[in-house]
Amino acid sequence: MRQRRSVRYELYYWPAIQGRGEFVRLALEDAGADYVDVARLPEASGGGEAALLRLLDAPPSGHPPFAPPFLKAGRRLIAQTANILLFLGPRLGLVPRDETARLWTHQLQLTIADLVDEVHDTHHPISPRLYYEDQREEAKRRSTHLRRHRLPKYLGYFERVLKDNARGRHRCLVGSATTYADLSLFQVIEGLRYAFPRAMRRLEDALPLSVDLHDRIAARPGIAAYLASTRRIPFNDSGIFRRYPELDA
Repeated sequence: MRQRRSVRYELYYWPAIQGRGEFVRLALEDAGADYVDVARLPEASGGGEAALLRLLDAPPSGHPPFAPPFLKAGRRLIAQTANILLFLGPRLGLVPRDETARLWTHQLQLTIADLVDEVHDTHHPISPRLYYEDQREEAKRRSTHLRRHRLPKYLGYFERVLKDNARGRHRCLVGSATTYADLSLFQVIEGLRYAFPRAMRRLEDALPLSVDLHDRIAARPGIAAYLASTRRIPFNDSGIFRRYPELDA
């Protein structure tokens, strides 16, 4: 199923956070793809944030991305996390061959993107231009709603998808093999465990298939090697998944 290509991918994302770029990194790492994380290279080697901003301001294709992440593959410049994964999926062997299954995988990835946006808004519910401290009270209210209502709804949905697929004796979201949606659900669970450990301890008893998927993804050779390497940026208070204890009360 895995298709090897000679293309060397160039990923452009902020060098000090996992963020939305991490979903793309996981796909590239799992597949053992030839890629470079451009902004994490030294500026003397043509990397750094300066390289990212140059391409953001003056893309060679005339199709400017709105924001990172974006991926350069030959002459193509592709932006938006779900769109990048839609492009990479068949090239990395991380999506089934038939169109219906590919669209279903993309649909799941878009739902994950919606969840990620809601997680981000727990610590920046008013505006990303304001500091967390300037919207702390609003963040507490938003996080309470996320923990009590939105996380059970989203995670319960993915558990249901896994259960439906398990009727065919499969242990992944789509078909019989791992897709980029599985890798992304792994990242969501990792991030939520970091940001909301108390809430996740309460929720996970009702999510046995999702927890099993998470553990199996973590054990995949490419992912295990990546998680143990310095290429995996630790969670921190500048990314999407942030640990503020008062938001996990």
